[in-house]
Amino acid sequence: MFSFSFKNRIAFNYIVSSSILIAIVFISIFSIVNYRVNQHINEEIQEELYKHLDDVSTDSNDTYLIQVDQWRAREHNSFSVNPVFVEFYDTNKLLIDKSPNLKNSNINLLENVKNNTFTDTKLNGIPIRQIQTPIINKEKIVGYLVVAMSLEDLEIVQILKHILLISYPLILILLYLFARFFAGRSIIPVSTIIETSGKITKDNLKTRIPLPNNKDELFALSQTINNLLDRVENAIEREKQFTSDASHELRTPLAVIKGTMEVLIRKPRNQQEYEEKIQFCISEVDRLNHMVDQLLLLARFENQKQNIKKETIYLNALILDNLTRFSDKIDSKKLKVITSFNEDYYIESDNYLVSIIVSNLISNAIKYSNNETEINITIWNDNETVLFSISDNGIGIASEDIEKIFTSFYRSNVANHTQIKGTGLGLSIVKRLCDLLKVDINLTSQLEKGTTFVLRFPTFNIK
Repeated sequence: MFSFSFKNRIAFNYIVSSSILIAIVFISIFSIVNYRVNQHINEEIQEELYKHLDDVSTDSNDTYLIQVDQWRAREHNSFSVNPVFVEFYDTNKLLIDKSPNLKNSNINLLENVKNNTFTDTKLNGIPIRQIQTPIINKEKIVGYLVVAMSLEDLEIVQILKHILLISYPLILILLYLFARFFAGRSIIPVSTIIETSGKITKDNLKTRIPLPNNKDELFALSQTINNLLDRVENAIEREKQFTSDASHELRTPLAVIKGTMEVLIRKPRNQQEYEEKIQFCISEVDRLNHMVDQLLLLARFENQKQNIKKETIYLNALILDNLTRFSDKIDSKKLKVITSFNEDYYIESDNYLVSIIVSNLISNAIKYSNNETEINITIWNDNETVLFSISDNGIGIASEDIEKIFTSFYRSNVANHTQIKGTGLGLSIVKRLCDLLKVDINLTSQLEKGTTFVLRFPTFNIK
């Protein structure tokens, strides 16, 4: 298999299709011309045959008589552009008379099976077409009439054939050169794409492919590649930011633990001081473990789509189970959790992932609620979909921070609420899992009034 460049492949494919089309046209032209010339010759011979049959009469002895003066007076008696040759034979196939233009030559009389049939023969080496017909009187053959005509007109057909055979490869060569030239001009945008793509590296993601003027397939290709580069650049920027934030967040508790240990060993301490510092370090280690778990969970779903299970989930029970897990924290803040489940609600999704979503939302609601306030959890049906809502009466989120709240490590208004500990990863995990499960998530919030999250689960087999 030959290895062609893209430009040559376009030209080659064009030539293959054009060669087939031109061959069909040339064959059609030749066939039509050949048919019309042969038909014209046959019609002329047939016409001459009928004329000379009119010049023949028979007597009572079944002997046919030729009106010599009439047929010899015709113009074909001398050589012309396309002369007609005539011969008369008796029943014994002996020559009776012939046209003077035959001179000393004779046309071959054929077998009876070829009567009234056009036959190509030769006269003194010159191709002719002849037809012979019996002269009949009272249903009895009394002689034969032979009419022939030169096939010089067919030379035009042969000349045409040679012209077409010679011009066919020449036309294909010219077409190939033209096709290659215009194909080269047509793929200039492709060369631009290749050249620009070669300049793009991980350290140079700002370069974009210039869009062609014509909004054709190459325009769509260039635009698609540019959009892909935008997504790659955004992904790499997010990865860089995530790595930077993660390393910073991990270094902070490690630095705190290290500093506490260094202070602890500078001088002897009593048992209570040791216990306090060790307990503090344990809490920092727990926070570090929790952060690492969340980072691993986020990375797990950030880098690849896990095989999502489809199972029937009893949403009421899943929510109540998660509330039970947080019962100590709920009691410590003296919160009142109000659940509104009018009926049993089932969805089809991944039970583990949905549990993580619900757990994070409940944890956030508890964490940011003011003491002795309410948390409202509601489930209801809307247009055959299940909606889940959780509202708190906590510190709320500023309007300018709502768009950023799902970003990893982002925490709204941290300076004013230093007593609330967190990593800023919980809502990032919630958003990522909602995207995986195709769950719509909406957020409304007001400062010092509270926050409401609403989840709309996709339509599955809801019971």
